[in-house]
Amino acid sequence: MQKKLLTNGNIFKRTDDRWNGVIWYMDEQGQRKRKSFCGNSKQEVKEKITEYIAVFNEQLTASDESKAKLEDSMSNWLRVFKFPSVERGTYDGLECTARHQIYPLIGHKVVGDITSADIKAVLNHWMNEGYAYTTVKKVYNILSDYFRYLTQQEFIPKNPMLAAPMIKKANFMATQGKENKPTFETVTTFNPEEIDQFKAEAMRTWGNRERIYQQAAAYTLMLNTGLRTSEVLGLLNSDIDLANKVIHLQRGVKEITRRNGTKATSGREVKVGKLKTASSKWDISLNQAAVDAILDLRSERYFGEDTPLIPDENGDYTRPVNFRKRYYRILKAAGIERKGLHSLRHTFATTLVNGVKQPDGSIRSLSPRQVADLLGRSTSEITELYYVKKDTARLAGITAGFEI
Repeated sequence: MQKKLLTNGNIFKRTDDRWNGVIWYMDEQGQRKRKSFCGNSKQEVKEKITEYIAVFNEQLTASDESKAKLEDSMSNWLRVFKFPSVERGTYDGLECTARHQIYPLIGHKVVGDITSADIKAVLNHWMNEGYAYTTVKKVYNILSDYFRYLTQQEFIPKNPMLAAPMIKKANFMATQGKENKPTFETVTTFNPEEIDQFKAEAMRTWGNRERIYQQAAAYTLMLNTGLRTSEVLGLLNSDIDLANKVIHLQRGVKEITRRNGTKATSGREVKVGKLKTASSKWDISLNQAAVDAILDLRSERYFGEDTPLIPDENGDYTRPVNFRKRYYRILKAAGIERKGLHSLRHTFATTLVNGVKQPDGSIRSLSPRQVADLLGRSTSEITELYYVKKDTARLAGITAGFEI
């Protein structure tokens, strides 16, 4: 809440012939407070009151967020309110979105002058530029949080976001000339032929039999466990129990911006921290392909039990950016359409749910609930929506014999 004057001052004469003055104001906590003045004459007290009111109003103007430029105000809000309360990687994302999608369009505008039309113009601009719905939604979410703060603190009388709702996804996609497909249809996976192509390229060697791609077996491990990039890079050798064919998932790694306090400096660094969700801290069952991949990785580089399974050349955690670039190089060389690393996790989940054909012709599969447990997901509904690509080919002819 902002401080404000409640009176312009009252002046009265005391019994000892001196003069007093009182000003009442409300502080930042909404408490009614007073400021007293005294002097030998009424004019002296009046001058003191006038000077105090001038300083009071100057301080209000200097601290009034509504008169600041949006870039300055939002940057300060991010540092003060968001930096202490979110993960470092999350903060990097917030700062990046603000810097690249918000400041270039309305960063120069005075906060109190920004209207709902300005907000809609920002959202529409990035939609028309062909940006993904999720990217534009991030812009909307930051603006919503920021203007809610301004309204709650009474820096602005009305929240411009109330008249600038986020466009519905179906309409958003239609505007871009794209189909709003069901979530499961947008899941990206590798088909069996692509998996064979990928493995063949990943394990390719030079003439001296040295591998072209370092730590290539890590991608096979991901294909057979559904581990996320942050999880597989966070594995220590001591987390793995090969005798019982299980991984004890304990931590994850992220790449974050280097900072001096809240100020970003040049370069990035690896941060070891907690897993994405509480349910992610789980034991992962290993099939033989996963065991073979772990043994392959250890034969390539091993610095000890308390070091990463997938280390860099110094025995430290591998940077996610290098791990990702290597993966994309393999895809390109194998002639496979570019897919994110998360596609390996999707492929694992899809294979388990849709099933694998056995020699006797039967299909062996797991329930979505079982797969959700393996992936460290709290609900099977999320697994089916976001991790499994439905195999409708298996439905061909399935209604034969059910004629009504």
